[in-house]
Amino acid sequence: MIYPQNNPFRQFQDLSGFWDFRLDPADKGLSQDWARGFPPDRLIAVPSSWNEQFQDTRDYLGAGWYQTRFDLPWGFKGKDLFLRFGSANYLAQVWLNGVKLGEHEGGHLPFSLEAGSHLKPKDNLLVVRVEGLLAPDRVPPGKVPADPKDGFNHSFNPPASFDFFPYCGIHRPVLLVATPHESIQDVTISTEIAGKTGRVKVDILTGFSDSLTARFCLTGYGRKVVALEKAGPGKTKALLQMPDAKLWAPGTPHLYQLKVELMRNNEAVDQVDLPVGIRTIAVKGERLLLNGKPIRLRGFGRHEDFPVTGRHLPAAVVVKDYELMKWVGADSFRTSHYPYAEEILDLADRMGFLVIAETPAVGLFFHPEGLAKRLELCRQSTQELIQRDKNHPSVILWSLANEPHSHRPAAKGFFKNLADLARGLDKTRPLTLVSYIGLKEEAFRFLDVVCVNRYFGWYSEEGDLDKACSKLPKDLEAIHRRFRKPLILAEFGADALPGHHAEPPEMFSEEYQAEMIERYWRVLARLSFVAGAHIWNLCDFKTAQAPHRPGAMNWKGVFTRDRRPKLAAKVLKKLWGGNPSRT
Repeated sequence: MIYPQNNPFRQFQDLSGFWDFRLDPADKGLSQDWARGFPPDRLIAVPSSWNEQFQDTRDYLGAGWYQTRFDLPWGFKGKDLFLRFGSANYLAQVWLNGVKLGEHEGGHLPFSLEAGSHLKPKDNLLVVRVEGLLAPDRVPPGKVPADPKDGFNHSFNPPASFDFFPYCGIHRPVLLVATPHESIQDVTISTEIAGKTGRVKVDILTGFSDSLTARFCLTGYGRKVVALEKAGPGKTKALLQMPDAKLWAPGTPHLYQLKVELMRNNEAVDQVDLPVGIRTIAVKGERLLLNGKPIRLRGFGRHEDFPVTGRHLPAAVVVKDYELMKWVGADSFRTSHYPYAEEILDLADRMGFLVIAETPAVGLFFHPEGLAKRLELCRQSTQELIQRDKNHPSVILWSLANEPHSHRPAAKGFFKNLADLARGLDKTRPLTLVSYIGLKEEAFRFLDVVCVNRYFGWYSEEGDLDKACSKLPKDLEAIHRRFRKPLILAEFGADALPGHHAEPPEMFSEEYQAEMIERYWRVLARLSFVAGAHIWNLCDFKTAQAPHRPGAMNWKGVFTRDRRPKLAAKVLKKLWGGNPSRT
């Protein structure tokens, strides 16, 4: 899962832009052979969600058809060719020149399809069918049957089981990728620290039949380390030891550059370049350690959500969000409640933000019907997430789910299955899931970090911050006594309607939100076992319609959906010592 690169041996072309588009509410496109081309009735921007681009598609989750034409670029001939989709939500089927290349279930993660045998020099027709219908056996699930044992309290239109909008469409770039026949298929990087030496372990996976030489070169900060290894089919390992290594951490996000080359007779035949952050992350007792030192996260839950573009965040919005987090003094965030775009993690590496990377398993329930399918999909997304994001130094925790309704006994075995899978794929990062039931979350027994969401003063103790801040430490201490592991308060906060003010503070006012966040933070500062806290949310975001969501919005952002600060953002800047130069 190497992100496409442009270098002397690898190329890619971005096919994003304006594509032909057609809704298919009667689901007749397959029977009428739209896969070979269809008469469009509008244009659509790719990448983006379709729900906010048109007047008639806000709540439409059924089939939508995309098509575009492209020529094979010069220099791509004679190479292995693939089409790579960064994300299509939820089920995508792909045809090239009338031939079905394949399909993928699940949004937010990339998939690639072999395309070389079906490409022409000119006028290639790419057709994609996407549908995002909500169903109980999908992940995340929707249309969940009401059952008190499963713990669902709200209903939405569209009928999602999660509190954000179920956007549909091609949400991330579509790339035509060219790689050499003799190629590096995968790279896995792990780092250790031995005194002042950084130990960089590199595993590469290759698929050719004969024996070549792999050259590994790590450079940065005036130093260069090289290793040569024989490379046959399968895995090849190398160890690069960087003396006096500069470590990666928030505030000092030092990155080295790794170049891996495949050589035949001293001539390179393939090359992959990756940034490397030398750092360690570990759990020791009740502490979360970065580079051997305890850390305490301060930051946010977030969403990939923006007006008009929906789940796709334009590059300028990504930069803006990082600048806002720096301005208030945050050092971390969780990719709630699905994997974010790879470009967002690239910036986290470069800017020194710590990331809890989460699968799309939000709103899970454990009724026997459809459970095997949900487990299969969760295993798929766990594997795809770790495979995609394993080399990012910013990613310090894998989160297997958010707010699962773990009231049924099957939940424990379900998460044990996922935890075993995740540890088999990556032994270098701790595991967690984010729970709202806390003490009763049996999965915490075999996970490394306890993450809980708490909304005392909002969904309970409504409007009474004295009671809320009295209950909070008692609740967290009880959870801590049971599990004796690092604890992160993964969500807390209150809705605040922009511009609504009240004195004394009352619910939905900016003053109430700001006071809740400040008082929670001061309570947490007294609890030594708390390894950090994330406020819900960085920005207001779109939801499905429900009585408890005025304007079909969740208003818990400390910034508005268009990134204007509320009172809480300015309070946080004082609490966290935000960047004084960014005013």
